[in-house]
Amino acid sequence: MKIFVAIAFILIIASLGSALFFLMRDKGRSNRTVQALAMRVGLSITLFLIVLASYKLGWITPTGIR
Repeated sequence: MKIFVAIAFILIIASLGSALFFLMRDKGRSNRTVQALAMRVGLSITLFLIVLASYKLGWITPTGIR
């Protein structure tokens, strides 16, 4: 599960980077920035729902603050 979450975070950061690249390159003339940011939001919501479902199914457990 740790590897999955790490890969998801990398994809979210990559999507944010591509949105910045499209913003700088297209100067607001295309929808590629909006699409990249929408992809980032979708990935973030999906990751949250997967972590929530994993907790409910018992695949991950909280360890608390030590």
